[in-house]
Amino acid sequence: MDAPGRPFRRYIALGDSSTEGLDDPNGRGGYRGWSERLALHIARGQAAPLEYANLAVRGRSTREVLEEQLAPALALAPDFATLFVGTNDVTAGRFDEERFAADFEAMQRSLRDAGSAVLSFTLPDLTPVMPLARFVRGRVLRMNERIRGCSAATGSLLVDFAAAPVTSDPRLWSEDRIHANSLGHERMAAALAEAIGLVGHGGWEEPLGPAERRSLAARAGTELGWWTRHFVPWIGRSLTGKTSGDGLEPKYPCPIVVSD
Repeated sequence: MDAPGRPFRRYIALGDSSTEGLDDPNGRGGYRGWSERLALHIARGQAAPLEYANLAVRGRSTREVLEEQLAPALALAPDFATLFVGTNDVTAGRFDEERFAADFEAMQRSLRDAGSAVLSFTLPDLTPVMPLARFVRGRVLRMNERIRGCSAATGSLLVDFAAAPVTSDPRLWSEDRIHANSLGHERMAAALAEAIGLVGHGGWEEPLGPAERRSLAARAGTELGWWTRHFVPWIGRSLTGKTSGDGLEPKYPCPIVVSD
């Protein structure tokens, strides 16, 4: 495992919609996200310039990330990479745990063998955020165990978000209940920055203050809105074999120099 605190020259992010940055608006019609925030933390914490590329595309499964993003990532010769996948696997009709683990470890190992430090993380329990998540909770638990095992086997860094209760606070998640909101992305970036030895990013796991009490009518309206705006469209895409990322290209396929 790489010693935390080393300076990095080029950071490449691989993954799906989480890594792409949904739902953390950048004010310019796009998304920022934890990976871009992390890149900025790294750049601010070292004297050398940092290049950053984000190959993530929403809706991608682990196998699709391996097939579409790994080779381009290796061609960019990163010395630091983040890899987070699996959400689209555990919400699919069938979750192939063995194939997920094999693909995940293959990506971590390929990046490590190429000389890159690799950082991954587990998926929090979303049951408090979205009660329907209880139907895939067992899958998420098994996926997280595989992520932990693969990270240990390949010498990759790991942030175990599933072990931090605050990550299941609904106030860190967006209206769709699948993606972190801006505060959630901010906390994730702080946790990852701390994991690679950057100072000044502790406290991300601290609980939020007391939640605002909402009326029954307000809660019912929120539930109805979620079903109509998010769950029903997701079911429709699933039945037709479509994903939210069909036809989309990576956000930053070529490295850019990170600056404020």
